Amino acid sequence: MNPYASFTGGRDPQQIIAGTPARLQELFTTLGPERANIAPAEGKWSAREILCHLADTEIVFAFRLRQSISDEHHVIQPFDQDRWASSYTPYSTDAALATFTAVRQWNVAFIQSVPAADFSKPLTHPERGTMSFGVLVETMAGHDNNHIQQIEAIAAR
Repeated sequence: MNPYASFTGGRDPQQIIAGTPARLQELFTTLGPERANIAPAEGKWSAREILCHLADTEIVFAFRLRQSISDEHHVIQPFDQDRWASSYTPYSTDAALATFTAVRQWNVAFIQSVPAADFSKPLTHPERGTMSFGVLVETMAGHDNNHIQQIEAIAAR
């Protein structure tokens, strides 16, 4: 089961992931640097921290995508997002957006190069079970939209 599938709204995951960098740029232009650093509530990430998380996750997805295609039935290595987030203090919004955008462009090009038949190639997530390469791409799209909704809510305040 893909916990992020509902966030795609039935849209093509590849279109979503290709459009995310531009949407993030729009949101952070609207927010500005000061508002990007304000957490919406105690214990919640600021928009900048969400963007840092997206940059980190995009690096993780880069590895997962390539391992899923190159290995037979690849087993994904999970990570603790909160532990990774504990190091976000020195990262700027500009650096996080640049990192996310560059790696995302690299990943989109990779995904577009994958033959359609390989989208059904199986892989395993230790916490979510067996899934396909296509579901991994769908997860990226849903993950994007989930966090974009959070940033939109912060920007609307």
